[in-house]
Amino acid sequence: QLQLVESGGGLVQPGGSLRLSCAGSGFTLDYYAVSWFRQAPGKEREGISCISYPGAKTKYAQSVKGRFTISRDNTRDTVYLQMDSLKPEDTAVYYCAADRSPHSPCTVAVDNEFDYWGQGTQVTVSS
Repeated sequence: QLQLVESGGGLVQPGGSLRLSCAGSGFTLDYYAVSWFRQAPGKEREGISCISYPGAKTKYAQSVKGRFTISRDNTRDTVYLQMDSLKPEDTAVYYCAADRSPHSPCTVAVDNEFDYWGQGTQVTVSS
């Protein structure tokens, strides 16, 4: 089954850091723009960051700008989301999504038609 697989979530104290990874299972991320989303309980899914292929263009939501960094290692076929200075409000399930033909270098639009989604990884920021 072709899908994206996220990893790296967990429990962290406020001010701490986590690095999420997103990799393709059964396919390569070559030529795919990759985006990260999150969804907190009772809230709508939020697009937070994206990266073009091979990685020259990135975007960030205002809520994470300056704290999160998206990157990709095309030799390892993996996209990363480095999350620093984490806050309790960052608690959510984090998802990655891949788009082979993005309308722009990449997008964080929730209603975009992505080719693949991951199943999500839980991030909990709590003391």
